[in-house]
Amino acid sequence: MRKYVVMGVQGSGKGTQSGLLSKAFDLVHISVGDIFRWHVQHHTKLGAQVRRIMAAGELVGDDLVEAVVGDRLRMHDWNYGFVIDGFPRNGRQAEFFLESYDIDGVIHLDLPDEEVRRRVLNRRLCTRCGMDYNLIADRPEVEGRCDVCGGDLVTRADDTPEALAARLREYRSKTRPVLDIFRRKEYVVNVDARPDPDTVQREIRKQLGLTSG
Repeated sequence: MRKYVVMGVQGSGKGTQSGLLSKAFDLVHISVGDIFRWHVQHHTKLGAQVRRIMAAGELVGDDLVEAVVGDRLRMHDWNYGFVIDGFPRNGRQAEFFLESYDIDGVIHLDLPDEEVRRRVLNRRLCTRCGMDYNLIADRPEVEGRCDVCGGDLVTRADDTPEALAARLREYRSKTRPVLDIFRRKEYVVNVDARPDPDTVQREIRKQLGLTSG
């Protein structure tokens, strides 16, 4: 059984790399961001709360994040292990996580702030089906329309320059210290997140010593 954590600032490709890794090695991909977005898109009570937080460019509080992660992991549908992204985001969450699970590796996707801004501010989201687009490398066939369902593509509420700047400050002050906690356990591999996704994935597998699924 393999259990990995993928960390990195927004726009570093956590979801993409977690998806590639989980598919190749039959792991369950647990994305905290995806769980919250599902609630936002389905207009649940939790979704309304998360929408207000995201619009302000803030991170969801510890108690709420821990409750959501705990509920998801208790499903125990991860027979061969899991890849989790979007958690932990601060020291308290990291300690909580390490007390509960034996982690095989923490993948830190390193991305300079200027590249974060370029990627994040070019993201679009379908209002109907939730499909993600990036106008840099994944443009829709019809501008402003989803290729899958024809829905309107909009900028996420939390993808404004002001909200992004707030998240970058939050990341530097709270999330990076988490890496120091993991490094004390010799868990962390650092990977340059600037190349294309396949190149980044090959480097992740090389550093983790993964050669087959």
